[in-house]
Amino acid sequence: MTDFMSMFFGPLDKSSCVYFLILTIIFFIGLSILIFNEFIFVIQNFNKLNFRMISSGIIILFNIFIAYFVNRLLYTMCSKSLA
Repeated sequence: MTDFMSMFFGPLDKSSCVYFLILTIIFFIGLSILIFNEFIFVIQNFNKLNFRMISSGIIILFNIFIAYFVNRLLYTMCSKSLA
């Protein structure tokens, strides 16, 4: 019973921190692409922009940034606590 508990609920080793690093990289790439796309969209559609388009883009950028920041923070916490 203790082997079962430690296998599924025990602490993980430092190699499991790579999960957060991979997510951080994915969200950073997504954030970079999204910033570039939003910049191009604003340049191409400058005359047709309204408040709804601008606020939607800002909200999406903010959400992707928060996901990137949270995963970066979790990776830092994971790697420092298991050092």
